[in-house]
Amino acid sequence: MAALEQVQFAASILSADFTRLGEQVEEALKAGITRIHVDVMDGLFVPNLSLGPGAVKALQVLRKKYAAQIYAHLMIADPERYIADFVRAGVDGIIVHIEACSHPFQTIRSIRSLGARAGLALNPATPLIMLEEIMAEVDLVLIMSVEPGFGGQEFIPGSLDKIARLRGLLLQHDLSQVKIAVDGGIHLSNAAAVAKAGAQVLVAGSEIFNSQAPVSENIQAMFARLRCDLGK
Repeated sequence: MAALEQVQFAASILSADFTRLGEQVEEALKAGITRIHVDVMDGLFVPNLSLGPGAVKALQVLRKKYAAQIYAHLMIADPERYIADFVRAGVDGIIVHIEACSHPFQTIRSIRSLGARAGLALNPATPLIMLEEIMAEVDLVLIMSVEPGFGGQEFIPGSLDKIARLRGLLLQHDLSQVKIAVDGGIHLSNAAAVAKAGAQVLVAGSEIFNSQAPVSENIQAMFARLRCDLGK
């Protein structure tokens, strides 16, 4: 179980109103978010198309103003092609999918050699055994709790067991410094359960950016619910 002070929310801007992107991201940062999650899709590894290095560049003023971090989640084929572009654009970390990497050791080492933190993502059906030989090389493992490529999906319940097993695997290999992130279907109702399973970074999109309430109110509600549930 991740302690309350170890848990943070990452705001996925894929769900933001792009006509007010800067305004909404700043509202999120003012409300206590410290990590911005940029989903990058190429129409090949996943069906949709989305953001590129230009979005990262556009957020640099806010990143510096609020001392925030930006992570690019590359849901793309052959991610090695674009690592340098995203580092130049100003990311703090890059997450690639193990399913998309022909040579994952080389990819991870390339990210780190350019000065960024390196993460590996696993799709819902990808077993943890795929990580065992490389997990000592990464800073973060991202468990996908929905199928990648679409926002607004429901959390896959079996992800909780997968998170717990990953936490046990990392502890078994004395890799407690490797953070566990979870992306997909994170809401008020399940954020605490995800943290209790062992996740330290909860990637939330539609729960933060929606038309039901202002961004700041949504974030405050998530922090309050997490404090309440983890305090039990």
